[in-house]
Amino acid sequence: MDPLVLVVDDSPTELRLVSRTLQDKGYRIVTAVDGDDAVNKATIEHPAVIVLDVVLPKKNGFQVCRQLKNSADTRGIKIVLLTSKSQDSDRFWGLKQGADAYLTKPVSQEELLYQVNRFAQVHKQ
Repeated sequence: MDPLVLVVDDSPTELRLVSRTLQDKGYRIVTAVDGDDAVNKATIEHPAVIVLDVVLPKKNGFQVCRQLKNSADTRGIKIVLLTSKSQDSDRFWGLKQGADAYLTKPVSQEELLYQVNRFAQVHKQ
């Protein structure tokens, strides 16, 4: 079965773009548009990887990441933060919250696929 990826972004355009890129490579996709929805879907669906925006309604991506990484049930899920926040301090903070990778928008399809593939392969083993 193809790995499941949870894509979280409050921008319909970004959500569609990232989802389509991953679907074209055979990933199954679940989406969420805010932080609370992301936590719920991660807990229920147990995706291999989460592609997570930082600026979100309800709970930001840093809070979502920290909550998932601190829960025994979801700590093994790989999280790729994908955000427009490109300061070194943002990257540092994101990785400190437990993110497995930090990408900034606009991201190339190649870089996005590289990071998701890297973590999805680990999940398959």
